[in-house]
Amino acid sequence: MDTYRVMRQDDNGNRFLVVGGIGREAAERIAAEFEARGHKQLYWVEAESAGASGARGPRD
Repeated sequence: MDTYRVMRQDDNGNRFLVVGGIGREAAERIAAEFEARGHKQLYWVEAESAGASGARGPRD
């Protein structure tokens, strides 16, 4: 199974791992929950393992 992580970028451009080692659906759900809170930070999902496709990068 491919694993994914949720990343966060703050107002200063610093990037942080929020959570890793989880499935894509869970990662997408967590990123969406954080984004829905209306914070200025940017959240996105990245693949952790080789061969995983469809990972999203930071949105503008």
